[in-house]
Amino acid sequence: MKQKVAFQGERGAYSEIVTMKYFPDEEMIPMKTFQDIFWDLESGEVDFAIIPIENSIEGSVNEAYDLLLRSNVGVYGEIHQRISHCLIINQNSDSAIKSVYSHPQALAQCRRYIQQRKLESIPTYDTAGAVRLIKDSRIMDAGAIASERAAKLYDMKIIDHSIEDEKSNYTRFFILSKKQISTQPTGHDATSIIFSINHLPGALFNILDEFAKRNINLTRIESRPTKEMPWEYNFYVDIEGHSSNGSIREALGLIEKKTNFFKILGSYKIEFC
Repeated sequence: MKQKVAFQGERGAYSEIVTMKYFPDEEMIPMKTFQDIFWDLESGEVDFAIIPIENSIEGSVNEAYDLLLRSNVGVYGEIHQRISHCLIINQNSDSAIKSVYSHPQALAQCRRYIQQRKLESIPTYDTAGAVRLIKDSRIMDAGAIASERAAKLYDMKIIDHSIEDEKSNYTRFFILSKKQISTQPTGHDATSIIFSINHLPGALFNILDEFAKRNINLTRIESRPTKEMPWEYNFYVDIEGHSSNGSIREALGLIEKKTNFFKILGSYKIEFC
């Protein structure tokens, strides 16, 4: 029996492209929102999900991080995908393009291109969904920013390739599962944690010092509001290495004792598409 793997967006979304590469033989299920994905993961309706977590140009996908905090799903893997955007229009369009539809992240990643062409940006919930919208609604004076695959799927015309502002445009995707999956170290691993601390002088330093004195590299640290008390924050940290490593395991054990809240999202292999 095939496993069910959820991704956010319509067919042709970048999340689907990553899902096809990582789970080529499984049943892929498009979903409209991140919340839908997390609900179905937690209820067991799907086995895995792939969600974008951070873009190299525009930064974190905050909604995804907030849902990871509140859910009981874990991170099973990480994939880095090169993102190349196209400007897509209807096949029979002969009108001048006045506006462009896409996901807010994609619009931001193509900001200079949009400004140079003096287009109005119109946000939608998904890149491929934007292509489907202008096709189904027969919008002839607008384009969509999405993948080449989306243009082919919906039989649309590409008028410009690689319109992203920076060619080193990558998105990190997390592979999620509710199942307790024990991953083995591969030498190309990371560990993600979330914690909160008291408002005391040196509280954050005392946490970070446990990593520093063990020569453990932190590849990312970011704070997000707890949404429970004003000016209270959770810290999201990515660590280079697997939690089964002795020094990392020791550091995490000591850090947990110094925090108000502590959660290990998972240890996982990092892969590049």
